[in-house]
Amino acid sequence: MGRWTQYDEDSYRLPEGMKRVGYDSDTGRYQFRAQDGSLWEGPQGAQFGEMRRVGVAPVVTEDRVQEEDEEAEIGVPSSRADGYRPLATDANGSDFVYSRHTSRSDSAYRMILPFFLIIAVVLLLVFRLVHSSTPANPPEAILCPGATEADHIVRGDTCWSLSQARGCTVQDILDANQELNCDALRPGQAVCLPRPQKA
Repeated sequence: MGRWTQYDEDSYRLPEGMKRVGYDSDTGRYQFRAQDGSLWEGPQGAQFGEMRRVGVAPVVTEDRVQEEDEEAEIGVPSSRADGYRPLATDANGSDFVYSRHTSRSDSAYRMILPFFLIIAVVLLLVFRLVHSSTPANPPEAILCPGATEADHIVRGDTCWSLSQARGCTVQDILDANQELNCDALRPGQAVCLPRPQKA
């Protein structure tokens, strides 16, 4: 807290009994109420300064006193929590009472909700792309001649292990696959292999 902040408060700057009650954003002027109930207006664009009288003290009727007594009985505050009294009135001429739940706190959530929805949609799309069910490299498809069938190389396969599993020779595998290099087999590669021989 600064050294001179107490001088920025209404109690220090305003005359005794004056209270700030509103602000007109169209004209840029603050409104004040004196102890006698008269309304005063400050200079345009200034929070404090020379004030001029803009209204007289309202006449208090018994209906208004009775309304305030009833409100006090049920616990409704006669002014807002920040000390200001609302200036707006309804069609009957009575003051508009602000509800405790203002839309100001809700509006922040309403403004940020679309942002979070966009982030959620983007994250779902990224998740779907990363964890898609289709493999990145589909296996090769080839047509095999004669009594051979297509098979795919898995990690650890060699021409010798394939020939032993099928009951044929390495030369039979090389005859079925003209371009095959047994020293450069890669997982997922399609090859034609002789059908397994029944024992």
